[in-house]
Amino acid sequence: MFSVDGSSIETVAEDGSPLPHAAPPDQVLEMNKYRQSYSLPRIEGIRVGHVQRVSLMPEKTHEMKTLSLKPLLFEIPGFLSEEECRVVVQLAQLKGLTESQTTASSGGEQQEPGQPLLVLTTDEVFSLLDLDQDGLLQKQEIVSHSRSQDGTWLSPDNLRQILTGLEAQQAGALTLEDFRLVFDIFKHPAKQRSSTLQGHFQRRSKHTRMYQGPGSHHVLHSLRNRVTRLARLPSPLVEFSEPLQVIRYEQGGFSNAHHDSSPAHSETTCAHTRLAGNTSTLTEIKCRYLTVMVYLNSVVEGGETTFPVADNRTYEQEALVQDGTDLTDTRATCERGNLRVKPTAGTALLWYNHLSDGRGWMGEVDEYSLHGGCPVMLGEKWVANSWVNVDPDHQRQARYQRLVSNEQTAKSGREESYHPLSHSELHQDL
Repeated sequence: MFSVDGSSIETVAEDGSPLPHAAPPDQVLEMNKYRQSYSLPRIEGIRVGHVQRVSLMPEKTHEMKTLSLKPLLFEIPGFLSEEECRVVVQLAQLKGLTESQTTASSGGEQQEPGQPLLVLTTDEVFSLLDLDQDGLLQKQEIVSHSRSQDGTWLSPDNLRQILTGLEAQQAGALTLEDFRLVFDIFKHPAKQRSSTLQGHFQRRSKHTRMYQGPGSHHVLHSLRNRVTRLARLPSPLVEFSEPLQVIRYEQGGFSNAHHDSSPAHSETTCAHTRLAGNTSTLTEIKCRYLTVMVYLNSVVEGGETTFPVADNRTYEQEALVQDGTDLTDTRATCERGNLRVKPTAGTALLWYNHLSDGRGWMGEVDEYSLHGGCPVMLGEKWVANSWVNVDPDHQRQARYQRLVSNEQTAKSGREESYHPLSHSELHQDL
């Protein structure tokens, strides 16, 4: 079994005896040796209710409980600490969340995208920007937020304001006290806009994407490492997958039952490997081998994750409509789902969206992975979704890995020759 650093990860049964490891890949994908054939390990579910212990971080073990075999679904309490959950939520607020679906206010106006849902204090913003947590805000830490791959965390005006204050300091760094003087979030107009619009949206979800690569916040980086160890997959598969998604549901928010991944056909191509595939195909689809969903808060009432057909003896599309009621409509049929999981802060769920093809690779979509979010009856709900993208065509997946690796190598070379610019030059193209 493989970990991020190449060490083994031991799993043990409830009685302390070692469990058999997942079958080792025929040929493991390595960054320096791209091979045309490799396989995907799968965790053994054993039986519903079975508990095994997994090591996801140094000197700590987590319990992993099998919730169902169809789909193969596991629950991992304490995957993140409550403090880590709070940091992920705050990072999402700092970056700004946008509507998952267009929702109009009662006056017909559209919500402004990218506005924080909750106001962070100046001290909290400082802590989030201070990546090494040394109590000093360095220029490179500020610049890292303006160069993240999925967009600017703070507006150019915010960044110029902070950099101007930093350049005035002889020590070349800002203490918390210095930061309070140059950046007062309570004067930021986004606060007033957010609070004004808040009351007009009774049913909605908002989301953002979070970069987890080099230069990202240590909590986000650690979260990705734990996903890698939990899934027992080669780290490049996880690293080159789509960014972490953070979602917030308000009271009344929900999501109808759906599959996270899509079946592949000759006329489709996976969105993540499209550059390595047939560019003439008409339709891009999401190819997600597995899902790791982490609850970032405990919901007061409602908000359960429902798997309507988990562990059914058979799956038939027609059976999703019973007595004229559609089981995919979570607002009407949440309580009728075969399996429901109550959101608890820090708990993670892992499930496989695809079956095995019998040769160690990704097969057809597992229809039993149908899932949705029950309405939040009281409070709010925050979740983080980490998807591992895999192409059913393992050769195309290997080509994609090669392309991304080469691009990262070239980018690293460019950054080594990078000469810092003044803050006025830095933000001209933001």
